[in-house]
Amino acid sequence: MIGSSGAESARERALHTLYDEQAGPLYAYVVRLLRGDRYRAEDVVQETLLRCWRTQDLNADRPLRPWLFRVARNLVVDDYRLRMTRPQEVSGNAWLDDLVTRPDDVDRLLTSLLLREAFRQLSPKHREVLYETYYSGRSTQETGQLLGIPPGTVKSRTYHAVRALRLAMGLVESAHDEVGEKPPWAYPSAA
Repeated sequence: MIGSSGAESARERALHTLYDEQAGPLYAYVVRLLRGDRYRAEDVVQETLLRCWRTQDLNADRPLRPWLFRVARNLVVDDYRLRMTRPQEVSGNAWLDDLVTRPDDVDRLLTSLLLREAFRQLSPKHREVLYETYYSGRSTQETGQLLGIPPGTVKSRTYHAVRALRLAMGLVESAHDEVGEKPPWAYPSAA
């Protein structure tokens, strides 16, 4: 323990007893307050016991458990408030990842050029349906009335146009990569 002879004072024994009796329940309480963050909970429990050692009479007959739990709760609340008032902490490489993945004007330009080229590869009927539904914002009913085709045909052309557009832009490798479709090799015949 403390000192070269290994002898403990009455205060040190009281602290050991306090730790043995209260650290487990206090830790469990703080972990719940911190929603499972065990590392921060260890820090809070350590700080709580340190404050108790510094300020409380450990040999008194009054229970210290309510005081410990209140101090721990206050530490958690203070830490939360502190985190909300200062800027969010980031790791050393987070800014670089954010910079690389954030779209910029060059990305938008390249995407628009790719989209325009893919749009030109569509049939005229597919282009006009996509233009009216997505660009002009018309409903299926309105697009059908404008183009003189039934709403079911508008839905079908829109579906096939979007599928062809995705294929032309390279967002899917083949028609079998669409969601819900299964490639022919996925389920071999039982013959």
